[in-house]
Amino acid sequence: MRKPAPFLVIVFLALYAWNSGLFKLQPTRIPDESAERGLAEAFQQRRSDVQVQGRGRVQRILPDDLKGSKHQRFILQLESGQTILIAHNIDLADRIPNLQTGDMVEFYGEYEWNPQGGVVHWTHHDPGGRHEDGWLRHEGRRFQ
Repeated sequence: MRKPAPFLVIVFLALYAWNSGLFKLQPTRIPDESAERGLAEAFQQRRSDVQVQGRGRVQRILPDDLKGSKHQRFILQLESGQTILIAHNIDLADRIPNLQTGDMVEFYGEYEWNPQGGVVHWTHHDPGGRHEDGWLRHEGRRFQ
């Protein structure tokens, strides 16, 4: 009888570990006390997959993205003047109701660089438990 190739055994074990939640996606994390500076550095250095926390004022509310997972989208302006797009998955978390231009929103999620200032997503819980949970806070209420 022929033994399975070592490669197949390794692949099987890796898939088992992944599906059982032994591996978690953990983006690089910026310390909370330097959030504004960390976001500016991530933008300047064109870094992505960075876990960030911050707050900003709603500058513009965009239409929901309805392709694939639905996302509530809006642009925040940080105190530094940098703008970021928030893409909040409303298939996995409640949308922020009655969001208005000028409102303050706190966020915790994963930053992805783009030339316009970047995108923060993963502002929700991860039902698979493989990614750090994110959140949004608006008017004292947490959306996750």
